This record gives sequence, structure tokens and C-alpha cells, in this order.
Amino acid sequence: MRDPFYEGGRYLATNPDWHAGDAPFKALWISDILVRNEIMPRDVVEVGCGSGEILVELAGRMPATRFEGYDISSDAMRIAAPKATDRVSFKQGDYFAAETAPADLLMAIDVFEHVDDYLGFIRAMKPRAEYKLFHIPLDLSAQGLMLGRSLMYTRKAVGHLHYFCKDTALATLRDCDLQILDWNYIHGAESLPNRKLRTRLMSLPRRLARLVNEDLAVRLLGGASMMVLTR
Repeated sequence: MRDPFYEGGRYLATNPDWHAGDAPFKALWISDILVRNEIMPRDVVEVGCGSGEILVELAGRMPATRFEGYDISSDAMRIAAPKATDRVSFKQGDYFAAETAPADLLMAIDVFEHVDDYLGFIRAMKPRAEYKLFHIPLDLSAQGLMLGRSLMYTRKAVGHLHYFCKDTALATLRDCDLQILDWNYIHGAESLPNRKLRTRLMSLPRRLARLVNEDLAVRLLGGASMMVLTR
């Protein structure tokens, strides 16, 4: 069943490029963790591909790999479909309802925090590929909880239904019987384009705090996400 939040222009109104501007950065982060773990997939599937721009960027970095993106939103697919090539394809619909062969790598980049049954979503990914890769926003921090409005912004503007810190994100994946192979923090609040002035002003204190202790800095001041590779 389609979610009305992602149809009829509602999501598009607050995210007009469907985050395509972030794709070069996210593709770099994905490439980094794959190279670090010496994983060279022949085929990659992205669930919730949105604008499709991440797959386009990855195709430029991984010339021997085929890519396929799925999204339930017709709004997203109107942005993604024209970008299809001989190695990058897009399909509108529920990936888990499709009869497809297992992929080498299955990606959910900023996805399961939007899904009602996020545990069921993650468990459904397990048999669909040897490797699973997640990019997970870390909305829970001391600063975020004190201000409050940042959590409500992510709910209203980008549709986050579930909120994570490092520990709950990793525990969620383990609870779904996935093996954590590697992970790292991503400090996207400092590097991604078009961030609000308040977010940009927090960059310096966040960087200074990380010089003391990266984990503590993220817990206190937020502004981070995680890239997690699993099996």
C-alpha cells in the first residue's frame, strides 16, 4: 500500500530534489566502506532509491557493477526514471513483493526510519543479498532532546517515524539477526549542502568536541549518522 506522505507532492513540497544534492557525498561514503572491506559487488539493489542519484553516482565509481533502484513513490520515480542507463534501472513498487534473484549488495540509505514496521523491513532484507548496507540518521542526542523541535522537524519535513542513537541502531540490526561487519560515523551536518544556518554554526563546536571524544561528541551535540555494513 502506498504511503500518502510520499505521494501527491507532499514530500516533494519540502524536499523538491528528493535529496539528489546529497547523493555525491553519500556515494563517496558508500564507496569508502565497500573499498575498506574489499567488497566488489556485481549487482547492487537500493530499496527506497528516491531520486536515484546515489545509484547514478555509484555507477560512475563502479564501472563493472549493475544497479537497480526500487521506490514505492510515483513522485520519486518521475525524478529517477529518466536517469536510467544500460547499467542503472529503476522500478516503482514494493521490492519485497517482487520476484528477483538475490543481489550481492542490498542498500537501504536513510530508509527504515520512515517505515512503520521497521523491524519487519530489515528482516525481509536478510535473505535478499549477501551483504546489506544501511545509512542511518542519528536523531537522538542530548542537544536534540533538549531542543525538542529538531525531532519534530524530522517527523514533519522528512517523515522520520523512529529515532536512533548509535547503540539502538546497532542493536536493531543485531535483533534482526544481521552480523555487523563494519560501521563508521558520518558527519553529514558539516558536509552536506543546503543545511540551515543553525546547523552550520554548530559545525565548529562539534569538530572541537570530536577532538576529545568522537562518540561523546555525537551523543551530546548530534549532527551525525552511521554507515553500517552487515551480512
